[in-house]
Amino acid sequence: MATFSLGKFPHVELCDLLKLEGWSESGAQAKAFIAGGLVTVDGQVETRKRCKIVSGQKVTFGGQSITVTE
Repeated sequence: MATFSLGKFPHVELCDLLKLEGWSESGAQAKAFIAGGLVTVDGQVETRKRCKIVSGQKVTFGGQSITVTE
């Protein structure tokens, strides 16, 4: 399973994570995927576009999963 490192930041917004991972081509597309209920965080559908994703959480979209680390 892939991981995403927060580095020096305390969190990453969900829409930004989709863009950074290349799962969406733009912020607007990422927000549409999230609003459409296509993204899960820790197994639950997440529709908040700017949901703060912190270390230890697992994000899944389109058959791909990523675990966020510090």
